[in-house]
Amino acid sequence: MTDWVAITQRNARSVQTTIGWIFWDPVAVAQLDALGVTDPFGYIAARAAPLAPAGPEAVVAAFGSISPIGIRIAFELVAEHTTFDACWDARDSAIRPGLETHTPAIVEPLRRLGPVLWPVVDALPGIGRVFFAAHRRMSRPTDELLSGWHAVNCLREWRGDTHWALVASAGLTGVEASVLHNAWLGYERDWLARSRGSSPEEIDAAWHSLTAKGLAAGDTVTPAGIALRQRIEDDTDRLSTLAWQLLGEDAAHAFARDFEPPCEGLLARVDLTAGPNYQPASRLR
Repeated sequence: MTDWVAITQRNARSVQTTIGWIFWDPVAVAQLDALGVTDPFGYIAARAAPLAPAGPEAVVAAFGSISPIGIRIAFELVAEHTTFDACWDARDSAIRPGLETHTPAIVEPLRRLGPVLWPVVDALPGIGRVFFAAHRRMSRPTDELLSGWHAVNCLREWRGDTHWALVASAGLTGVEASVLHNAWLGYERDWLARSRGSSPEEIDAAWHSLTAKGLAAGDTVTPAGIALRQRIEDDTDRLSTLAWQLLGEDAAHAFARDFEPPCEGLLARVDLTAGPNYQPASRLR
């Protein structure tokens, strides 16, 4: 029988990498800066654009572990200088030149993927996956490369919504989830929470509450905390298999073959533009 969980686990890394590199791409950052939405708030504004009409509190809920203060600042900058649609377009305009320059091998696979992946995106259930649904309602590019990229982005947000539902069902806050994720990855203490804009006070509060739950002791995440984070990851994989089942086994394996090599180049690009800890969902433990 087909091991759909293993396929999902494998392809999730390339889905994340195909999308995530753009958030630190110097061209995209410069174009958002030119709109008056400076780094890192340009990343927030461009990604939040599909849900932005619902307001900052909805975006805070969807983003999970990104600092609510940072999200509110992004809204203020957009209101003062530009629009969310302009931020979306500025980000998009950097995708093709970035891919053609740094990983040209991904261009043709993305161009071919759009027509077969969009029917999968349209068939995925939106219930409980508000950020994904907001992305799915956006206008689809006529450019075949961008169309394929946006279809992959919808898969990314569908999995992300699934993941955050599991985090919520475990009774974790976004900062607590960052602390557990950081320990699960083996990063230096609190790196992940700090990178997402959490304050020292918020991080201290998260450690205190995790300790009360038996998920931390002192300045260390306990085995129970690591086990919970692993269970969330395993359940995310298990509950995200539908996308690949709808695409089909042959196409799912072809995605792995076509996207893994160029995605290694994109991840190396993130190492240069952001640092080797960034984009943790792409990192092998």
